[in-house]
Amino acid sequence: MTPAPFDLAAIGVGLSFAAAVDDLSAALDAGASVVVSAPPGTGKTTLVPPLVASRSTGRVIVTQPRRVAARAAARRLAQLDGSALGTRVGFTVRGERSAGPETRVEFVTAGVLLRRMLDDPGLDGVSAVVIDEVHERAIETDLLIGLLSEVRELRDDLTVIAMSATLDAPRISAVLGTDLPAPIVHHDVPAFPLTERWAPSPAPRLDERGVTRGFLDHIAATTASAAGDLTRDDPRADVLVFAPGAREVSEIARRLRTASDAFDVRELHGQIPAAEQDAVIRGRAPDAPARIIVTTSLAESSLTVPGVRLVVDSCLSRQPQRDAARGMTGLVTTAASRSSCVQRAGRATRQGPGIVIRCVDERTYAAAPARPAPEIAVTDLADAALLLACWGAPGGAGLRMIDQLPAQNLVDALAVLRGLGAVDDEGRATAEGRVLARIPTDPRLARALRDGSPAVGARLAAEVVALLGGDLRIAEADVAQAIVALRGSRAPDARRWRSDADRLERMVRPTPGVRSDLDGVGLVIALAFPERIAHRVERTAEGATFLLASGTRAGVRGPLAAVEWLAVADVARASARAAAGSGAIIRSAAVLTEAQIESAASHLMTERVEAEFTGGRVQARRERRIGAILRSSAPVRASAQEGRDAVRRAIRRDGIGMLAWSEGADALRRRLALLHRELGDPWPDVSDAGLVETLDAWLAPELDALAGGTPVSRLDLTSALRRLLPWPEATRLDELVPDRLEVPTGSRIRIDYPPHDDATARPVVAVKLQECFGWAETPRLVDGRVPVLFHLLSPARRPLAVTDDLASFWSGPYSQVRAEMRGRYPKHPWPEDPWAAVPTRHTKNRSAR
Repeated sequence: MTPAPFDLAAIGVGLSFAAAVDDLSAALDAGASVVVSAPPGTGKTTLVPPLVASRSTGRVIVTQPRRVAARAAARRLAQLDGSALGTRVGFTVRGERSAGPETRVEFVTAGVLLRRMLDDPGLDGVSAVVIDEVHERAIETDLLIGLLSEVRELRDDLTVIAMSATLDAPRISAVLGTDLPAPIVHHDVPAFPLTERWAPSPAPRLDERGVTRGFLDHIAATTASAAGDLTRDDPRADVLVFAPGAREVSEIARRLRTASDAFDVRELHGQIPAAEQDAVIRGRAPDAPARIIVTTSLAESSLTVPGVRLVVDSCLSRQPQRDAARGMTGLVTTAASRSSCVQRAGRATRQGPGIVIRCVDERTYAAAPARPAPEIAVTDLADAALLLACWGAPGGAGLRMIDQLPAQNLVDALAVLRGLGAVDDEGRATAEGRVLARIPTDPRLARALRDGSPAVGARLAAEVVALLGGDLRIAEADVAQAIVALRGSRAPDARRWRSDADRLERMVRPTPGVRSDLDGVGLVIALAFPERIAHRVERTAEGATFLLASGTRAGVRGPLAAVEWLAVADVARASARAAAGSGAIIRSAAVLTEAQIESAASHLMTERVEAEFTGGRVQARRERRIGAILRSSAPVRASAQEGRDAVRRAIRRDGIGMLAWSEGADALRRRLALLHRELGDPWPDVSDAGLVETLDAWLAPELDALAGGTPVSRLDLTSALRRLLPWPEATRLDELVPDRLEVPTGSRIRIDYPPHDDATARPVVAVKLQECFGWAETPRLVDGRVPVLFHLLSPARRPLAVTDDLASFWSGPYSQVRAEMRGRYPKHPWPEDPWAAVPTRHTKNRSAR
């Protein structure tokens, strides 16, 4: 039986997007993929799904980036359709489902659909997928576009629609299209006038702890004043206040309630019950007081709040940010992008002229980023990498993605997954990985749930994972005490936590007879994050500093500062006092015992001898470590190999200069350096880097001697260097680069070769000018390649001239030198033709300087 179509005319009453229905229908007639771009509040989320459902027989799945948006959109459409929620229109989010076999339109979060596709990659029974809020660039939405693009290659009957308020439409169109870009449906509405006002705070917006109290005070005061002025002119107007997170929402709302009871102050964020969310979205009765709704970015585009004529914007947002140095990702409060601020302001002009008050000055606003960074570029990729591996596209290979996964972040994620046994060396999913991927949480937490349940009980493991996988704040970072508080609470967030724990508990085998108490909380965390096992290294009056197995240092305050070992679940960058100068603060952790460390982190434990060459001798200690954490250290005698390795490391660390170079060793090194410079191989590279690289080839016996206690000063480096001489070329060493140069008088003068690290200097001979009489040309070394640079001296060995061209010197400058020196040194010869003079040969003391 063909299902009854939706009454689009009735559903579209009062919705601006109703004017674009024909354009969308035409685009769908032309192709199965379409891009829809329309401002927030125009009704696209309400109208597009029933339009597509009326054109098909299968189910239409609509994705939202947030659970609250999926529930709200489903309730809204069911109400307009006149059907009970869960019949023709339903929703499925994590931990909650209201849908049945007859459901035509199902709203889901992107994460729900991704995991559903692992079991049903062809999406049997589904005629269309509508991806909403693409502009937010949530990582799950980006992944979904990539996977659906591949599904479309196999199912050309599957309709895929990407929708957004502010969309880079051509780029998305190119990704969604198969042979040609997908058609784009633009829907613009005339904008009502918007008045912009600037209200910068005298107090800073952010400090080392986050949003300052002074800035929260300023937002509340600005809102109260502006709301009073607005409602006197228009009693039907409501106010929407944007704060970065749920904590700031609560703080601002509390201040507003304290300041005045003239307004109905409401909170709107993902942690409040669905009934309270629905009440805000429905609007207010005509005789009800004006409302001030304090919200997160949730109301930026995902939800439409009716009646808003004034927006007060903190111009802050909470964004994921990856700390590459620590290998962690967390939410940080930062300046909201200008595109986000524009969307927020647009909420004031949906139904008429509106006002936006931005709590910054114009210069600060202009300095904000134009658009938010895609989540795929800044967040941890372990979950995404596992999903892609299970899909059969490791790292996204072969998928058409808006942005590819950042290479280094992907490498880090795959390393985590290999440590969990979730992927193999090629990045392909293992059987264990496929099991973990079906648990709707981070793969590390999924592993902790599976491995921790037999040890601490399925219920406690599920409670810990539900808490760490949620968005609840943990007082004083103590996870165990947070669980105690949640167990005894009837608050909405506690009810949601219990529901999540129930769902997770059903995913593991029951553990009858297992003793379960809060002592097991640390073990569950350590199983998830063994590299975050932490040992206290410093205690102060204000807190303590812990060293994590990964090498990170982080501070903590409160009761946890008194314990020796912690299993840390979350660390964030910070410069507050609680960070204790470490640059990071522990945000959630639990006490850990030595036995639990052995159980959770055996693969990180090492026991080895660490030898160091210092003070001229080898010192060794046997060390037991957990990653970077030193558990114990005791002095031992190093083996010969350990000593040799220690000396080798010291030379590589401190350089060849730590060795004692004699005059003879240095001279040989200079000669060899000139040969390598002029002739290259096979003459050895005797630069610092070259000698370090070939230590074992020329210094092996000396390494053993140093390891055995021989002083550095007693090493014979001349003999060591000779081990590098190439054969048979070494037989020409003294011919190519002689140690001394024989001059016409018969004296043998030492040649000063250039330093080994000087690539331009030449060998120098300092000699009395008279001893060079008889040389018409300058002698050359290295088979005539390198002329000697002469420092010509007077009979009293004072400098007269410097030249590397004797012929030019004899024919030019020599005449002036001769004229000046003849009177000063009359007993010494000063011939007019020195190149032809026959000098008196020395018969004794032929070796000179």
